Amino acid sequence: MTMRLKGIIPLLSLALFPLGAYAADGSEAVSKGQYLATAGDCVACHTAADGKPFAGGLKMSTPVGAIYSTNITPDKETGIGDYSYDDFAKALREGVAKDGHHLYPAMPYTSFAKINDEDMHALYDFFMQQVQPVKQANRDSDIPWPMSMRWPLAVWNRVFHDEKVFQPDSSQSAEWNRGAYLVQGLEHCGTCHTPRGIAFEEKALDQSDSAFLTGGTLEGWHAPDLTGNAKDGLGRWKQQDIENFLKTGRTDTTMAFGSMTDVIEHSTQHLNDADLKAMAVYLKSLKASNPEAKAPAEQDDTTAALIKGDMSKPGAQEYMDNCAACHRTDGKGYTNAFPALAHNSALLSDDPSSLISIVLKGGKTAVTKEAKSGMAMPDFGWRLNDQQVADLLTFVRSSWGNQAKAVTADQVKDIRKESSTAEQKDVHHSDKR
Repeated sequence: MTMRLKGIIPLLSLALFPLGAYAADGSEAVSKGQYLATAGDCVACHTAADGKPFAGGLKMSTPVGAIYSTNITPDKETGIGDYSYDDFAKALREGVAKDGHHLYPAMPYTSFAKINDEDMHALYDFFMQQVQPVKQANRDSDIPWPMSMRWPLAVWNRVFHDEKVFQPDSSQSAEWNRGAYLVQGLEHCGTCHTPRGIAFEEKALDQSDSAFLTGGTLEGWHAPDLTGNAKDGLGRWKQQDIENFLKTGRTDTTMAFGSMTDVIEHSTQHLNDADLKAMAVYLKSLKASNPEAKAPAEQDDTTAALIKGDMSKPGAQEYMDNCAACHRTDGKGYTNAFPALAHNSALLSDDPSSLISIVLKGGKTAVTKEAKSGMAMPDFGWRLNDQQVADLLTFVRSSWGNQAKAVTADQVKDIRKESSTAEQKDVHHSDKR
């Protein structure tokens, strides 16, 4: 349900190790700080492909250029080994490094500001005492001057950043408050699932603002609505569905895709059942972004037409040639193998970016303790042109009772171009190195 900035890629080898594998002392016991660092998904952003845990160097694309995650191991020369507790807390809560420079808000300090003192101390102890020091210099960003200047971030913080630690709501249960604390803070769900403003700020930081968790788009992927919206949110999800999804990356009808697979692999699958339940309780309490939105109705006309061989509807032939073998003519897929396309809330958002991206690039399901071999969807961008992709997705979004906006060839073209440009930049920088 969460989408990271492009460049945060799966680290399957890390996901398969026990959490204790991160410890310098060889202990497999999971300390409180280690558990919290897992909840915060720190390893996903601060570990490059084939790199050592928490040593940084992972590329993250932003609208103004690429930045690279930093070394947060306790190496005193290149990492955070000389950070005091106060230095550490200031970086996580205020986005200011020990030397005084401001961090880019790709580091979710706007969410981590909510972490309480007890948990902050536990996190500090984990990074200083259990993480293996790695000497690896940090890499400068690719953001061109003058946009690379950091001082404007101080102004950005004054306008958009709230440094207040999470305050429990006395009118809610302890379970609800625990879920709110995790969702708003360590799990930083709003980083991807809340829409952004003109200055790239999250439009809301908690449920007091109706924009919170109503969906957001980053780098060609759309993180869906997590409110009670019955069409494209969690309105039709049961609390247990959310718990299962966070633990396994799947429900009976849907599966995690895109960068949400990383969140499942590195973070939420490792949380205890009580915390997963608390998050689900909190998410189910969020009011619908659109109270008038209606769930899709059952309709069999598409299935009947496909069975008869009627391909008159645009996109029908593309669907039968490329999708029906896995997702079936009735669009219901196969439980725990291939997700349903009929009535799937992830397909029904007004923003089709994720659907376009997954058709063009393919995807994979999360690798978890329950499913050690993830399923993969091949990419179809090489065999389908922009119009064919648009017709295919429009067909899916308007069949079996689905009712969502048509996809245009121009939308596909834009995301294809964006992906191609990013890949060319990656190759260019790789050649330079």
